[in-house]
Amino acid sequence: MTADPKTIGMLITWAQHSLDASGSMNAAQEALWLLAYALGMKHHELASRRDQAVSGEGLVRAESVVSRRMVREPLQYILGTQEFCGLDFHVTSAVLIPRPETELLVQEVLREGGFSEGAVLVDVGTGSGCVAVTLATILNGMRIFALDRSGDALAVAKENAERHGVSEKITWKEGDLLEPLRECNLSGTVDAIISNPPYIAEEVWGGLQPEVRDFEPRMALVAGQRGTEFHERLLRDAKEFLVSGGVLVMELGEGQALFVRQAAEQVGGYTGLQTVKDEAGIERVMIARRAD
Repeated sequence: MTADPKTIGMLITWAQHSLDASGSMNAAQEALWLLAYALGMKHHELASRRDQAVSGEGLVRAESVVSRRMVREPLQYILGTQEFCGLDFHVTSAVLIPRPETELLVQEVLREGGFSEGAVLVDVGTGSGCVAVTLATILNGMRIFALDRSGDALAVAKENAERHGVSEKITWKEGDLLEPLRECNLSGTVDAIISNPPYIAEEVWGGLQPEVRDFEPRMALVAGQRGTEFHERLLRDAKEFLVSGGVLVMELGEGQALFVRQAAEQVGGYTGLQTVKDEAGIERVMIARRAD
């Protein structure tokens, strides 16, 4: 960058060129988002204030956020927020960034549910809390449990519940998959188990985009050698907790539907297996009901 003083217009030009050179596919828009955040302005204000000088403090903040994005840190972590089902969620590097396809989990739980008063819903691997919190904003009279093996992730999820006024609707438990439910004496009482589990295979990890591989929590993404290990565990363990007719709803990775269906058939105890495709035509969600 050239010597001080800087103008907003000069900053915009620098940021766009810097992000473009670092491999950003949307450098112009990302530059505006980052600079608006750094300068405490609205996006549209940047264009009308291109000749305005930038304070030294503002310059430092702008250089910091652009530099973070240049090394491919996800925009959502820098800005600290991601939209999900029309709600804004706080995100940090302790949690997976909510994806649009995960909204299918919420949609299918609501479509399949038909829950009565006092129904028990469990979000396994809650992360940012996006699924549990969204359901809590929509459903009343439910008992919602949100589980995660990361205490840091649960702290973020609790903050999001407070942000959206549903803290009292959700019980938070730290532990591996469904293990925390045993201490809650919930065997045979759960109406729905919902999960976006890790589903990336070990061999795929190294080829992921830097934004994912270098910044998002590995344990929220990588399942094991096959990529379906967590689905298989959920299928085995969920039978202990689901009521008859209770539903298990899981997000899938591309190409995993057949293998997870075979696992469900091998485990037994489920009926009405079905998958739901996302907007890209990928079988993204599997639904299984606990047999009588």
